[in-house]
Amino acid sequence: MGDMPGRLLRLLSMLQSRREWSGRDLAERLGVTERTVRRDVERLRALDYPVTGTTGTAGGYRLGSGTRLPPLQLDDDEAIAVALGLVGAAGGGVSGMADSSMSALAKLEQVLPARLRPQLAAVGSAAEAIPRPGVPQVDPGVLAVLARCCRNNEIVAFEYHGRARDTTRRRVEPHQLLTLAWRWYLLAFDPDRDDWRIFRADRITDVTPALHRFTPRVIDGASYLVESFVSAQYQHTVQLTVQAPAATVSATFEGIVRGIVEPLDSSSCVVRFSADTPAMLLTQVAAIAALGPITVDQATPETSALISAVGARLAQSFG
Repeated sequence: MGDMPGRLLRLLSMLQSRREWSGRDLAERLGVTERTVRRDVERLRALDYPVTGTTGTAGGYRLGSGTRLPPLQLDDDEAIAVALGLVGAAGGGVSGMADSSMSALAKLEQVLPARLRPQLAAVGSAAEAIPRPGVPQVDPGVLAVLARCCRNNEIVAFEYHGRARDTTRRRVEPHQLLTLAWRWYLLAFDPDRDDWRIFRADRITDVTPALHRFTPRVIDGASYLVESFVSAQYQHTVQLTVQAPAATVSATFEGIVRGIVEPLDSSSCVVRFSADTPAMLLTQVAAIAALGPITVDQATPETSALISAVGARLAQSFG
């Protein structure tokens, strides 16, 4: 009985860390009987924690949503990670997050143990995320619904505004939310097209959970996103022969513009880029030109003109 308060805190922390636990797993982790777990769950419910459960051999427990936000149990590393995440969120591409993030950071500092407050204060005072100009803003409500549907394996429907300004109603199996170069993306399986699709979150509106579950499919979301950008065909392209090793060239790729690199030999390669604007290609061409001599093999007219004009100006300025 003397360890009961501490055990309740450990039980609460476990319920917050995973979507569902079996009674047996909880009992093994806590070093008690399943009967004690049931009693502790009832104690949490008496404290207004919305713990739901099912009986039987396949029964389990989960922490559901309630009428108020319950206290979170964070260990030291988790608390600092949350603080750093809040600072980063202030400069991300989510609309209205700067004020909300700083407000949450102040509340977190108030309730932390005294030993952690100096570290949190240092994070808050020394770190600042500067918003990136031109990054499209995402509705935080849209992200919240998509994240919940990803977690619960729940089909979701939404309006999607494509690059060509066309709008379609989509109904998909959401898998994962991903961020790259300050932009948010939803990776989902589209049953109507029988294939995986990537959706920019800032182009998603009118999100509606369908209240139907699906069996999740296995995929490496991060790798799929990067490979999709590499293989995509956009309006503007450029192909270069570079007098530098393929691995060295690949290491220069940043943001969402990534190239397809084919080695010619140990000291040269061919690289191809595709992007929405010539300016996005120019950034990568300039970075690669710093590695060694390049030859522009192919380029769309607008891209070729921009590279030539900028190259001439730089030569004139430093000649």
